[in-house]
Amino acid sequence: MFWYTIRRFNLFFITLMILTLVGFSLLRLDPTSHWANVEFWSGWQSYLVELSTLNFGLTKSGIPIYDELAVVFPATLELCFFAFLVSLLIGIPLGTIAGMKQGKWLDTSISFISMSGYSAPIFWVALMLIMVFSLQYHVFPVAGRYDLLYEIDHVTGFAIIDAFLSKGEYRAHALQSVIEHMILPCLVLALTPTTQVIGLMRASVAEVMSQNYIRAARIKGLSNREIVTQHVLRNAIPPIIPKVGVQLSSMITLAIITESIFNWPGIGRWLLDALGNQDYASIQAGVMVLATLVLTANIFSDLIGAMINPLVRKEWYANK
Repeated sequence: MFWYTIRRFNLFFITLMILTLVGFSLLRLDPTSHWANVEFWSGWQSYLVELSTLNFGLTKSGIPIYDELAVVFPATLELCFFAFLVSLLIGIPLGTIAGMKQGKWLDTSISFISMSGYSAPIFWVALMLIMVFSLQYHVFPVAGRYDLLYEIDHVTGFAIIDAFLSKGEYRAHALQSVIEHMILPCLVLALTPTTQVIGLMRASVAEVMSQNYIRAARIKGLSNREIVTQHVLRNAIPPIIPKVGVQLSSMITLAIITESIFNWPGIGRWLLDALGNQDYASIQAGVMVLATLVLTANIFSDLIGAMINPLVRKEWYANK
């Protein structure tokens, strides 16, 4: 496990260094930037020093980029976290049922719904939900993170935590407002990862169900619940953990569209504004932050998968 961890962190470091070259090249696209007038490799080394101190520079309006990232990045992280949690809570049970009922009508129905959800354009789904639940029935808000009537101090950057920590007689109402504003964008963002988790879980459960120890468990007289909890889930979930971690990269991409439609004040909408303003300093900062987040999630999902599933480590040592 030690050498496997070292190998994964080496890959993380090398990939991150390549990404810094991309970020530095983006800065040099601005002819008015002082980075465009320095020699490439010496400028890149100075750029690495600035990144190590979290100094991303200034926006076109003269605001420190770090201050803006401290506001927009937690908003995206909060939305992605709850969307990812929803995708697991829905995808794992449905994928398990589909894998255990493979070839039957229940499996066909779940697979059809999953494929339909995967094929539906996310912007169309978002607009349909807004039209039905926001404009027609007025169940959920159209856009934003919470009602502007409430003043929520920026403590952690996560609106739910900040609303819970806020003081005053309207704290419960502020927390309710945050939750109501999060439901629709969270469901939209969770749509595609949920369908992918269902497919991964279905294939993994179907493979486990064909093993001899499942037949032995049935011969022993174990109930379906005992088979699922003691054998199926325990052996089907570990192999898909690294693959599930990869879904975060696609979720970050979808978050840009989701935040733009729901006017969610996250890093995705912030990046779109930076692109419109040709703010290369903000663009490179957003690219570096998002890329580091995706790389970190992938590395930790691989490590957690290797800790839970020893076959991953054995396969690496066999191929070393």
